[in-house]
Amino acid sequence: MDCIARYFAEFTQQQLSQLGRLQQLLLEWNAKINVVSRKDVEHLTIHHILHSLAIAKVLQPHNGTRIIDIGTGGGLPGLPLAIAFPQAHFTLVDSVGKKTLVAQGIAQELRLPNVRVLNARVETIPGPFDFAVSRAVAPLSQLMAWTQRSLRPGGSNTLPNGLVCLKGGNLDEELCPYQKIAQRWSITDMFAYPYFEQKYVLFVPKL
Repeated sequence: MDCIARYFAEFTQQQLSQLGRLQQLLLEWNAKINVVSRKDVEHLTIHHILHSLAIAKVLQPHNGTRIIDIGTGGGLPGLPLAIAFPQAHFTLVDSVGKKTLVAQGIAQELRLPNVRVLNARVETIPGPFDFAVSRAVAPLSQLMAWTQRSLRPGGSNTLPNGLVCLKGGNLDEELCPYQKIAQRWSITDMFAYPYFEQKYVLFVPKL
């Protein structure tokens, strides 16, 4: 976990230990249920856990903040963020049952009281939530459509309530409808790894 401690000096030893255990559990589960590409498991810490934590560089939720993770898969980005922010409440949602089985199993093993896992379609979850997060699940317009009903307006966090997602590549077309209100941060400005070139954290406030 040295690469995480390097960029998150505020994390306690317990949090770093939990993140290390998260990595082990993802590897164990992935051998049974494929939630991370088998070709990519050797880069799990940087490509998946640290990548998920890029959201923590732009959003620091207050006590009681409610966050929904759309298409969580095996628990990314929700589980690393739940470890980073024990004061916030996370709902991890995926429509694929075997993936939520992984996320639920890991959350229980890590004893994360601020996490619940639901096997459902995100648009059926009523909320209310302050933020939605996701990691390369769907086009931005689709993510917005799925979450607008369940997000409440306003907010008192470091960002207004809205969608915070991880995306890569040329995003000009996706951002076009939201160019006046969206914010974009380059992850290479956060973490000095070539893998993060052309990878971004995007934020769009609730409309």
